[in-house]
Amino acid sequence: MTLTKGFKINIQKAEKSAIDQVDFDNIMFGKNFTDHMLVCDYKDGAWQTPEITPLVNFSMHPGTAALHYGQSIFEGLKAHRNESGQVSIFRMKDNFNRMNLSAERMAMPAIPEELFMEGIKKIIEIDQKWVPEGKAKSLYIRPFLFSTDAYIKVKVADNYRFVVILSPAGPYFSEAVKIWVETKYSRSSEGGTGYAKAAGNYGGSLYPAQIAQTKGYEQVLWLDASEHKYIEEMGAANIFFVKNGKVITPQLGPSKLAGITRDSIIVILKDWDVEVEERMITIDELKEGILDGSITEAFATGTAVTLGPVAAFGLEKEDLNLPDYTTWKIAPKIKDFLLEYKSGNVEDKFGWNTIIPAEIPLNN
Repeated sequence: MTLTKGFKINIQKAEKSAIDQVDFDNIMFGKNFTDHMLVCDYKDGAWQTPEITPLVNFSMHPGTAALHYGQSIFEGLKAHRNESGQVSIFRMKDNFNRMNLSAERMAMPAIPEELFMEGIKKIIEIDQKWVPEGKAKSLYIRPFLFSTDAYIKVKVADNYRFVVILSPAGPYFSEAVKIWVETKYSRSSEGGTGYAKAAGNYGGSLYPAQIAQTKGYEQVLWLDASEHKYIEEMGAANIFFVKNGKVITPQLGPSKLAGITRDSIIVILKDWDVEVEERMITIDELKEGILDGSITEAFATGTAVTLGPVAAFGLEKEDLNLPDYTTWKIAPKIKDFLLEYKSGNVEDKFGWNTIIPAEIPLNN
């Protein structure tokens, strides 16, 4: 699908930057936003001319369909500053493809490739001074699409808005986390929207996560909806284990999100000749493996977290504690390499990075 009038972006720049209001030494994930946003509306069966404008609040009709029926999807990707001061955007094309997979599942119009790819590159070019220094810091890129019909009837909407906002980001987890194994509630099920990045998937996960937090756990480990037997993923990430030196992770299916960081780690490990196995993993296998010492590492992966070590899994009657992270062999190595790769500081062997060509003025 293409734009109706040939590709161009109308640009209106902010009169004053808010960058001085951000402490780049202490960035909270998702809290601060850059000066501009990309906006493009879909109406009358066609995409309109996109605009980059100052970041402002939207004016919405109380009957806006997305607010009532959840026709809303999003993506998350990151840009890092490399050692030359340029910006490196990680796996844009894969995020584009996955967003349109989500759009199809939610009966939304496909986003034109030029709108997604060129639009993101242009807004980063404009707000490039917001990209922090340091491989553990990044510019988080949030594209999202939602229905804008002012019509409270359950139907596929006719009008939509595509938006990209940017947020400087620090580490998602500051240390190894404790995970609650959820045995009552489910994130998704066969035939549902689990493989899509639909907003409702995350809204429905908040209550179980809140319960877990009251118990002293930071995240939830989801099991399958029918038996609560097989491990699926975490609240905002995929999950990996190291068992007897082999890396294992739940195989993908319609109830699981095909994480781009997950895929990146699998590709890199296989390139290193590390054995990786994608298969069904039961909660009993996890318990037995931690207790007998055959499972020595467990880590979450995703765009926001990159790679986050798990300290323990909580069950009703006990905690399953992993060895101290300082003793791990695989997770620290893959995390460090992936951060260097995403920052554009090592050879782009797999063609994953998009480099913004101009030299970037540093933000400090």
